[in-house]
Amino acid sequence: MSTDGNEAIEAAAERAKQTAGRNIPQLEDLPVPGDTANLREGPDLNEACVALLPLVGVWRGEGEINYPTIEGPVRFAQQLTIAHDGRPFLIHEARSWLLDDEGNVIRPAAREAGWWRPQADHSIELLLAHSSGIIELFYGKPRGQGSWELGTDAVVRSASAKEVTGAQRLYGLVNSGDLGYVEERAMVGQPMQPHVSAYLRRVVG
Repeated sequence: MSTDGNEAIEAAAERAKQTAGRNIPQLEDLPVPGDTANLREGPDLNEACVALLPLVGVWRGEGEINYPTIEGPVRFAQQLTIAHDGRPFLIHEARSWLLDDEGNVIRPAAREAGWWRPQADHSIELLLAHSSGIIELFYGKPRGQGSWELGTDAVVRSASAKEVTGAQRLYGLVNSGDLGYVEERAMVGQPMQPHVSAYLRRVVG
């Protein structure tokens, strides 16, 4: 095994001292399997989701929002929960909050919820609903064991939502197990271009 591989294993073991015993809250009287963001607990991960296994967990970190239509860059923090209940999909929930230059919380920001749906041909569907009134269907595929690239096939918006015509996302494991992602977006008359980037560290799983 390479030195990098050994370092990744050591980093994961050290991180697990803080994260391995944590999970998302559960109601004990739920009559069906609950969601788990910790692969050590709850139902076994469905075989269809093995290519997405590294994403399962709760992640927290910071990032930047930038676009020609806003005065930026804008600093934000985010918690991303990717969980499962034993069936052939993953549950996705992200909530963000804006930060000032000193890292203090200004106010809650974007929220999104949805599902990662791996397919038999190794493609991935990602369905996301945003609190801003946008619903997106992404298609993509793994780029390797630790990265996933997706782009929208369809975007639907409510009458009160701003114009969004497309988006692309790239998720990847970096620095021995942290999670980074970048998003490009075409909206409000602007062509596809970088919009959001974030660097998240595992806090559960």
